[in-house]
Amino acid sequence: MSEVILSVESVGKSFRQYGSELQRMANWFGLRIGQVDEHWVLRHISFQLRRGEAVGIVGENGAGKSTLLKLIVGTMRPTEGRVSSQCRISAILELGMGFNPDLSGRENVRHSAGLMGYQPAQIDGAMAGIEEFAEIGEYFDEPVRIYSTGMQMRVAFAVATAFRPDVLIVDEALSVGDAYFQHKSFDRIRQFQREGTSLLIVSHDKAAVQGLCSRAILLDGGHIVKDGSPEEVMDLYNALIAEHENRTIRVENAGGRVQTRSGTGEVVVDRIELLNGAGEPVEFVGVGDKVRLRVRAVANSSIPRLVFGYMIKDRLGQSIYGTNTHHTEQAIEGLPEGAAVEFLVDFDVIIGPGSYSVSTALVSTETHLVNNYEWRDLALVFTVVNMNHPFFIGSTWMQPRISVQRS
Repeated sequence: MSEVILSVESVGKSFRQYGSELQRMANWFGLRIGQVDEHWVLRHISFQLRRGEAVGIVGENGAGKSTLLKLIVGTMRPTEGRVSSQCRISAILELGMGFNPDLSGRENVRHSAGLMGYQPAQIDGAMAGIEEFAEIGEYFDEPVRIYSTGMQMRVAFAVATAFRPDVLIVDEALSVGDAYFQHKSFDRIRQFQREGTSLLIVSHDKAAVQGLCSRAILLDGGHIVKDGSPEEVMDLYNALIAEHENRTIRVENAGGRVQTRSGTGEVVVDRIELLNGAGEPVEFVGVGDKVRLRVRAVANSSIPRLVFGYMIKDRLGQSIYGTNTHHTEQAIEGLPEGAAVEFLVDFDVIIGPGSYSVSTALVSTETHLVNNYEWRDLALVFTVVNMNHPFFIGSTWMQPRISVQRS
């Protein structure tokens, strides 16, 4: 078991609103005068981060994610509980990291790195690498006030990662960068992970959380709802988004894996099968095979409009392919109570060997955020094997035609 380098123990944070300055001053000395309005944004938060571990923190806006990171970094003090660490933490908590808009990028790098505890000689030694990584050219010596948000992000990330920290914290900041710099940044993050850096990342990007993290924590209403594998946590997070007001969420064990179901239940999946070319149910299919996904749904209420959608995911929960009958212009109008409808999806298995799952959605529009009748993750699991094609690596089968010409 690797070493625990960060511990969050029963942490809570409240913000108080005082009726007068006298009340505020009395509170400094532990005295309570009159009524004080108190709003808790975090309560009873406990978890540990181990060396080399990558943890994603997810939740809706206002769940307390950014506040939690500020408590960990130390820019905010907890109202109760404690955060303990004996390591160097580097964080990008907000765009620009408090850059002075009148100073140049180079001058802001000196200032920010100094606040992070580095000596002038260390900063000078790293300056060339920071400038090279940021790739903003002559703008590095221009005032930050003329920078775009993407340029600010480049400099902020470059200085935050100029020295490998024990813990790197990133709060949604990379979402503003261009695609090229995002790839470059994630490459550096993965390099740090290989060298032993622990990662805490707040992101709404499902692919980023599941691609980088070995564990995820879901916050809702200032509390930890789920601490587990990224796939399970992101499935539950997706259900929470759809059911924030009508919390009809069910978490079940499906063959050793956690299956999350949500929705009103007005229409439900009654049966789901994967069939081979002979029409037989299968669990194992070959690369390149033709298969049929057969899904039968039953209406428990009269439905004005029904859209069926499905998503194929890999073993990490990364989306491989998905669509729905809204986009294919095959929505069903006016489905009466008690009616059953069967959806047949024929496709070629052009994905690589591995384990895959199918998620299903029964909704009224192109999204499950309007009328979510039923959303079911891990509705079906199947395995792809390569039996008849040359060996290849990857998640997609793109059989090439290679010609070799000797000159």
